[in-house]
Amino acid sequence: MDFAFSEEENDFRAIVREWVEDKCPKEHALELESHEDHDGSHFPHQLWQDMADAGFFGIGIEEELGGQGGGAMIQAIFMEEIARSLAGISWIWGINQFNAKSIQRFASDALKAELMPKLVSGQCKTAIAVTEPGAGTDLLGGMITNAEPDGDGFRISGAKVWSTMAHVSDYLLLLATTDRDAEKPSRGKTLFLVDAKADGVVARAIPKLGMRCVGSCEVALDNVYVPGTHVIGEVNKGWNHILTTLNNERILVAALATGVLRGVIEESVKYATEREAFGKKIGQFQVISHWIADMQMRLMQAELMTYKSAWLYDNDQPCHIESSAAKAIASEYATEAADRGIQILGGYGYSAEYQMQRYWRDARLYQIGPITNQMVRNLVAEDLGLPRSF
Repeated sequence: MDFAFSEEENDFRAIVREWVEDKCPKEHALELESHEDHDGSHFPHQLWQDMADAGFFGIGIEEELGGQGGGAMIQAIFMEEIARSLAGISWIWGINQFNAKSIQRFASDALKAELMPKLVSGQCKTAIAVTEPGAGTDLLGGMITNAEPDGDGFRISGAKVWSTMAHVSDYLLLLATTDRDAEKPSRGKTLFLVDAKADGVVARAIPKLGMRCVGSCEVALDNVYVPGTHVIGEVNKGWNHILTTLNNERILVAALATGVLRGVIEESVKYATEREAFGKKIGQFQVISHWIADMQMRLMQAELMTYKSAWLYDNDQPCHIESSAAKAIASEYATEAADRGIQILGGYGYSAEYQMQRYWRDARLYQIGPITNQMVRNLVAEDLGLPRSF
């Protein structure tokens, strides 16, 4: 067993860290989060462009399609490094990578030739439109969005929710029911690439606790036409297609939460070595030093799970349970650490002028999405042979 990163991976981490300190340090992230984006006017467009100029949207994408190559390990390193500063804003990169992976793997050659160069260059923004207002975790059983055949294409009607970036995106990677009589909820679903500006598509940003400069939307679809050329993969097999890329998404979320945890530790140590009370630095108080030590030990655990999952993914090994568990562990540790960090900073921890509250707000989401940590526990229990609980 080898727990060391390669020289190439360490060099890449150093390059990304230098870029982060130049283009998106914590102070800049705090400034971006001072405004909530409802209509795209406060979306971090310059950050997106900086990522595009650096070639970061090509990470993990096949070189034959214009990407830089590499696998989940390199993607996880990148996500962790940007998240230690950007926290949840990092997901603007993660969304595009998830969608690009799906298009790379399942779209027609013609569609890949048209879109992949735009995706890896940052010229095209995409959003995930899978979750439904009345379904939540019961996505398949509660799906109301339907796609009916219409000539050479389909007409889609329904609604999606928590579709981050839908209001600024060019396309929605959308899952809809195409066979209402399918014998199982997991069948009869099809994956589409929907023009986000098409007639009948309306996106409304939802005011939310964290990631405020990156809008997450309700999306209404009313008789929206999608040509057959924009079906991703096979009709009625969309859920199976999504499952093959979900592990990659969960690894990225685990890496994001791990990066947040690292950022929380940095801010906690900084404050504990500067702040004085009762005639000494507060880092000398055992309770403070133990809290920070606990954060560090949990960072070690989160890293092990995240990068083990990435290694399994890159080596074509089963990693559904590992990637799900990594996401749950890292998100819970990150939220707990940020909450403890607020306590360390005292009143300043509650101030919007300090980083800690931003870390807490952003990390809290990832105990819910893209899969709840309670559902992760269901999956782990079932994998152990316990009866299915849902």
